[in-house]
Amino acid sequence: MQLSDFHYDIPHELIADQPPAVRGTSRLLALNRRTGVINDRHYPDIVDYLNAGDVLVINDTKVLKARLHARKPSGGERELVLVEQHGSRDDWFRHKVIYRRKLHAGDTLFVGDDELVVEEILGGGIAVVRSQRSLLDIAEEYGSVPLPPYMNRDATPTDIERYQTVFAREIGSVAAPTASLNMTDEILAQLHAKGVIIAHATLHVGLGTFLPIRVDDVAKHTMHQEYFSIPAATIAAIQAAKASGNRVIALGTTMTRTLEYAHRQILHESPHDITGEADIFIYPGYKFQVIDALITNFHLPESTVLMLAAAFAGWNILRPAYEHAVAEQYRFFSYGDSMIIA
Repeated sequence: MQLSDFHYDIPHELIADQPPAVRGTSRLLALNRRTGVINDRHYPDIVDYLNAGDVLVINDTKVLKARLHARKPSGGERELVLVEQHGSRDDWFRHKVIYRRKLHAGDTLFVGDDELVVEEILGGGIAVVRSQRSLLDIAEEYGSVPLPPYMNRDATPTDIERYQTVFAREIGSVAAPTASLNMTDEILAQLHAKGVIIAHATLHVGLGTFLPIRVDDVAKHTMHQEYFSIPAATIAAIQAAKASGNRVIALGTTMTRTLEYAHRQILHESPHDITGEADIFIYPGYKFQVIDALITNFHLPESTVLMLAAAFAGWNILRPAYEHAVAEQYRFFSYGDSMIIA
């Protein structure tokens, strides 16, 4: 498979650079991955596609205000983006950042009144900085939402709420699990009332999720690592669903990667808390072990997340659905419309 195999044309005007006025009012494309049949619905209709006894697994990660504008003593400005959390006890006093423009080991930077010292340049635009105050606290006070570059705008106060899921609680991501942005408490309550089991896990989403693939041969791409945690209760719910013939539905590609990476422990061991670093790259040819349906958004051409969706639906099924979405003027990417593939 070549990278160009996963290209499609997307008109610029269909790229959603703002969230919908009201969360949960987006459109929903329902795709039958066995027949290719497409139905145009609205996001609240997702309740119709889940059944009593199904398990919906959500990613409860919380996005930090990771983008920091720092200044040098000389007055020069540098943009820093905190790298996502790795491990359950990451050190936020000495942490990796992605930086723009030149930095050198030993440089001093200021964010507000806080002093940061560049301890090490790691290459690839990544440095290690040290601070006397937790970078989480500094980011909360001075940082801004790390919107994807294609939005081509600065974050606003609205993004603080809308580039965050309604169930976010474990801070550590520097990008949102975007398929979850359209989910609301009301829809979750309707699913629960229907008998759907809502389970949670955590995967801290990193910017690497959205980095472009730089090799033509897809199989040669190396995936970044992202920290995850799956509680025993979620594993027990998945095992019970599998035993009773019910489905496991992942809310998002991030949760799909988490569950598939840990599939052996989830399916073949007694339920227990699992943590690790997921680096699985899922592309067509992969045989899914855990999930039976996927709720996701529309993804960038030639991206790893598009390839994951193509692996689940079949690119021969997914590509016509994308072409349909373009023709019907769905809104694309992080703040855009959603689809359910079942």
